[in-house]
Amino acid sequence: MATLALPATAGGLVSEIKTGVLAHDVPDLWSGFRLESNSADINVEVILAPSLAFLGGTIQPAIGASINTQGDTSHAYIDARWQIEGPSGLFFSAGLGAAIHDGELGPVAIDKKALGSRVLFHIPFEVGLRLDQHNSLSIYFEHTSNANLANFNEGMDRIGVRYGYRF
Repeated sequence: MATLALPATAGGLVSEIKTGVLAHDVPDLWSGFRLESNSADINVEVILAPSLAFLGGTIQPAIGASINTQGDTSHAYIDARWQIEGPSGLFFSAGLGAAIHDGELGPVAIDKKALGSRVLFHIPFEVGLRLDQHNSLSIYFEHTSNANLANFNEGMDRIGVRYGYRF
C-alpha cells in the first residue's frame, strides 16, 4: 500500500541537497560509441520533501544538473527517485526521468556525441552510506539516452562521488 507523506511545514519543501564530481562520458558502462573529452562534471541535485512509500522505500522528486567543466555536454534533469535505506546506514536509489542537454543532436565531430534529441531519458543509480542523520557519501551513476527513439542515440554515462546533506 502506498502512502503519501508531505513536508511538516511549507518551508520544508527540500529534503536533501547533493553535490559531487563525476567522470564525464565514461566508456564501457552502458553507452558506447565515440567519447567526448576526458573531463569532469559538477553534479548538483535537490531531493524534494514530498514522498510516496513504495516497495519498502520511498519515491521522491529530484531536480538536478551535471555541468561539464570543459564546455562539453551538460544537462539538467527531473526524476522520480526510489530510495531504500538499511539499518546500518547503507542506502540504494534508482530513478527514471527526463533530461534536457546542450550537446549535439547529430554527428558533427569525432569528439562530440550524437545524442539524437534535445530531451533524453535520465536513469540514475546511487549506493551510499549515511554518516549520521544529516550527512552522506555515495557513488552515483547516471545514464542519458533517447532509447533509440531518434536516428542517433549514442547515449552518455557519468560516474562519480557525491556528498549529501539531509535536512
